[in-house]
Amino acid sequence: MGDYPRVSLVDARKRRDAALGLIDEGIDPTVDRRERKKAEAAATSQTFEVVAREWHANRLHEWTAKYAVQIIKRLEEDIFPKIGAKPIAVIEPKEMLAALRAVEARGVLETTRRLKQYSSAIFRYAIAAGYCTADPAGPLKGALKPPPRPIHHKALKKNEVADFLTRLAAYDGETETRIAIHLALMTVVRTTELRAALWAEFEHLDDPEKALWRVPAERMKMSEPHLVPLSRQVIAELNNLRALTGRSQFLFPSHGRDGVMSNNTMLFALYRMGFRGRTTTHGFRRLFSTEANEHGFNEDWIERQLAHDERDRIRGAYNAAQYLPKRRQMLQWWADYLDELKGTIGGPGIDNRPSPS
Repeated sequence: MGDYPRVSLVDARKRRDAALGLIDEGIDPTVDRRERKKAEAAATSQTFEVVAREWHANRLHEWTAKYAVQIIKRLEEDIFPKIGAKPIAVIEPKEMLAALRAVEARGVLETTRRLKQYSSAIFRYAIAAGYCTADPAGPLKGALKPPPRPIHHKALKKNEVADFLTRLAAYDGETETRIAIHLALMTVVRTTELRAALWAEFEHLDDPEKALWRVPAERMKMSEPHLVPLSRQVIAELNNLRALTGRSQFLFPSHGRDGVMSNNTMLFALYRMGFRGRTTTHGFRRLFSTEANEHGFNEDWIERQLAHDERDRIRGAYNAAQYLPKRRQMLQWWADYLDELKGTIGGPGIDNRPSPS
């Protein structure tokens, strides 16, 4: 009778009843069976890796090329080898946890946290696309070790600023180093952005209403150009510095390997001034942020001036000149405020002038 599979009478009646039920509902049983097989085949082919790459491609317009490569590389190295070949609809929390704990075991807790975030985003995308019905990464909160809290750089307290500025003015080391520290405090840039600065990056130094420092993208942490409005006090220090180093292309030339001031020059100068363990040049940024926020400046102006915008993640329409007039006003206030604090040594150091809103 051939090799057809045998079907019991009970099973045959069940199938007949199911087919009749579909017909009653206006559904062709043959078409329904074909669609079910297609759905089963699709579920098997929609592996975690396939869906992850689909999610990744769907988000490319939101990311920089660098960040997009970073995401897929992390998934390829740590997640795909564990669960990449499994149909996404059948992955369970315990399998997701095992994959992440293998990463956690290497001690890279921040990477583990990010991979959990990426995986959860992939599962949520899959739910919306109809590939699965649950996010097995979601319930893992608390099952993984949290990353260590970030170490904040030591920052001066307001009542220490007057003493600091007095000691800085009396600094008996290299004049270029003293000026560098003062510029770092007034411009609130990172040390890397300052020590390799070029004279060609500065413009309109004869006009305090237009004076500007254009920091190129390659020297910025977020790989985007940054604009620093220059206060009258900064212009004055730059003019002092030009008399010393104006023949070089760099503000702070050096005979060292990099051709510019080393990373530790300003830090060691702070030690020499008696501020070891009390502040760093990066701590100047915390001081500025605290004081500017407390004086009512717009948080967006402050964050943009500190170049905290996450340019490595969101491509967006970046505008380096955003809030520039307000930021110019804010940095001039900051330089004036520092001058006032210096003038209050022995006093409370309070600025009673209203801040721009």
